[in-house]
Amino acid sequence: MPDLVQKGKRASSPARRTDGAALAQLAARLGLSRIEELLFHLPLRYEDHTRLTPLDALSPADAVLVQGRILQLKAAAGRRSGLWLRLGDGRGTVDVRFFHVHQAQRKTWQVGVWLRCYGPVRAGAFGYEMAHPRGRLVQPEQPLPTRALAVYPTVAGVSQDRLRRAVADLLTRLPALGISETLSTARLRELGLMALDEALESIHRPLPELMHRVLTPQHPARRRLAWEELLADQLVLRRRRQRARSQHSPSLCDPDGFCGRVEAGLGFVLTPAQRRVVAEVRADLARSTPMLRMVQGDVGSGKTAVAALAAAVVLGSGWQAALMAPTELLAEQHLKNFRRWFAPLGIQPLALLGRSGAPARREAAARIQTGEPALVIGTHALFQDWLQFSRLGLVMVDEQHRFGVQQRLALQEKGSDGVPHQLVLTATPIPRTLAMGLFADLDVSVIDGLPPGRAGIRTVVLPARRRGEVADRVQVACREGAQVYWVCPLIEESERAQGEAAQVLFERLVQAFPDLRLGLLHGRLASSERDAVMGAFVRGELDVLVATTVIEVGVDVPRATVMVVENAERFGLAQLHQLRGRVGRGASPGNCVLLYETPLSRTARARLETLREVHDGFEIARRDLALRGPGEWLGTRQTGERRWRVADPVSDADLMAPAQVEADRLLDEAPALAARLIDRWQNQAERYAGA
Repeated sequence: MPDLVQKGKRASSPARRTDGAALAQLAARLGLSRIEELLFHLPLRYEDHTRLTPLDALSPADAVLVQGRILQLKAAAGRRSGLWLRLGDGRGTVDVRFFHVHQAQRKTWQVGVWLRCYGPVRAGAFGYEMAHPRGRLVQPEQPLPTRALAVYPTVAGVSQDRLRRAVADLLTRLPALGISETLSTARLRELGLMALDEALESIHRPLPELMHRVLTPQHPARRRLAWEELLADQLVLRRRRQRARSQHSPSLCDPDGFCGRVEAGLGFVLTPAQRRVVAEVRADLARSTPMLRMVQGDVGSGKTAVAALAAAVVLGSGWQAALMAPTELLAEQHLKNFRRWFAPLGIQPLALLGRSGAPARREAAARIQTGEPALVIGTHALFQDWLQFSRLGLVMVDEQHRFGVQQRLALQEKGSDGVPHQLVLTATPIPRTLAMGLFADLDVSVIDGLPPGRAGIRTVVLPARRRGEVADRVQVACREGAQVYWVCPLIEESERAQGEAAQVLFERLVQAFPDLRLGLLHGRLASSERDAVMGAFVRGELDVLVATTVIEVGVDVPRATVMVVENAERFGLAQLHQLRGRVGRGASPGNCVLLYETPLSRTARARLETLREVHDGFEIARRDLALRGPGEWLGTRQTGERRWRVADPVSDADLMAPAQVEADRLLDEAPALAARLIDRWQNQAERYAGA
C-alpha cells in the first residue's frame, strides 16, 4: 500500500533521508547510472489519495480511497492466503477481498482496527465490493496527502513506496545534486516554459486537480523537461560534429575523372536535383575533414546513382568505399546495379553478406587488405572484426535509420588512415523539424525531384470482398503486357495471425489465373531461389509476383504497373508508400490497389485515406509520424534504441530550433554547464560514443 502521509513532510526529516548508496542501488535497479536520473524517471500515471469517499456514497468506479473499521473478517481455508473482510465507517459498509495477504497483516488486521484501501469499486451480490485493493492500517483521523501519488515504471523488487520516498528526498536537495536552472526568467517567459524545480515538483507531486493534465503534450511541466532533453541531445550532436571537424580525412578529388566515366555509363541523364546533391557530396569529399552527410529522397528519386558517383570519386582517388544495407535482398540489388555500372571500367564490386561462404570472405578480406581501390557492398557482415580496411575513404549506409548509432560508428571506425567520410541514405522522407532534432550532426541533402517520364500512380482503396473485381482487372492488365505485384503481410498461415498468407494466396491465384505466369517471393526462400524468381520477374518471364514486403525496397521493374496490397490496414503509411513506389517507374502509369478487411480502426482508416489523397513522400512521412509516433516510425524496434524519454518531436517541434540556438550558446559560453546537461540525460551520452 502506498504511504498515504504527505510525502514532502516525511522527506524533509533527516531521519527519513535515504543515503547515497541506497539511492545509487535503487537507480541501478532501474537501469539508471546516476541518482539524479531518478528525477527524470517520469510517472506513468497518478492516483488521487487526497480525499476519502464515504462508504454510503460509493458507486462503481475505477479507483477510490475509502477507510473503515473492520467489522467482520474471514481467512481463506487451507493453504491459501486470501482474506475477506467487511469495512464500516458508521455510514455504510463495503466488502473487501484480498487474494493474498502477508503473515504480518494477518496478525494485525483484526476486527476493530481501521483500514484505508485504494482500488476499484464494483457491484457485488450483497452490495458494493473492492477486489484486492491496496490497504494499510491507519488511525481514523490520520491526515491525507495533499498531492496526487505518482505511479512509476518499475522492476521486481522496487516498490512504488520506495520510489516515491527516493524522489521526494531528491526534490528537497536539487542544488546539492547540481540541478539548477539554465534559463533566465525572460527566456523562460519567451519559450512559455516552467522553471525546472517547479516542473519537477509538478511532475512528481501534482495537485490532484491537475494530475490528469500534467503529462499531456502541452503542459508546461512536461514541456520544460522535454526542453532539457532536446537541449542535451543537441549538445551531444554538436560535440560529435565538433569532434569530427577536428579529425583528418583523405581529400578525394578524383584526378582522372573516374566519376564522369561512371556517370556516362549509367544509361540515363541525372536530374537537376541529383546533380545538385552530387556536387554537394563531391565538395565534401574534397575536404580534409570528414563528410557527415545524409541524402534524403522519395521513392524512385535516384539515391543509388548518387551513391555510385560518390563511390566513383573515392575509387578514382585510389581509396576504398563500403556500402552497408539493412537486408541481403537490398544489398544484392545494389550489387547488381554497381556491377553493371563499374564492370566496364574494370572494377568488380565485392559482396560480403551473411550467407557469404568462407572462401568469398577470405578473398574479399585479402583484396581489401592490399589497399587497392575496392568497393565492398554488404550487410551486418561488414561489422565483423576480421574485416580490416587499409584505405577506407567512404562509408555509405543505406536506409540508415534501420541501424543503431553504435553500428554506424563501428563501420566508420574501420578506417586505418584517417577517418573515412560518411554518407547515409534514406528513402524515408523526414520532416524538416524532425531532421533538425535527429540529425543535427549531419549535413542534409534532399533529392526533391523525380526522373522525367514518370507517369504517376493512381491509388484505389477497396474492401477485401471486392478482390474478385481486382483479379479481373489484373488479368486484363497482364494480357496488355503489364506485370503485377500482389503483396501480403505473412508467409504462411498462423492460427493467431489474421491476413492472407503468401503461400495460400499464391495457390489461389494460380487457380484464378490459369493462363498467367506466377512466381512466389518471400524472405524464407534460399537466396538462389529468390534470385531466380526475382530475375524471372525482371526479365518479364512472370506476369504476377506474389510476395511479402521483401520487395519494398531495391526493386526496379519498369513494366510493373500494378500493385495489389492485401490487408493494407496492417501496414504503416511509410511502408505502404514504399510499396506503392515499386510501380509506375516507367513511361506507363502505375495503379496501386489497397485491399482492407473490415472493421477498420480509426487510425487504419486515416492511413488509407492519406495514401489515396497524398503522393508527396514528405507529407506522408509527416502524417505517418503524427499517427504512429517517432519511435515506431523511425524503426527503433529494429535498432533497440530509444531516442527520447520525455520529448516528442511532433508536439515539441517548436522547441527544436531554440534548443539548437541554446546548445550553440552553451558550448561557447558555458561548456561546464553543457557537460552537466549531457550527464543529466545520460542516454544520449552513452549512445553517441566519442561525443
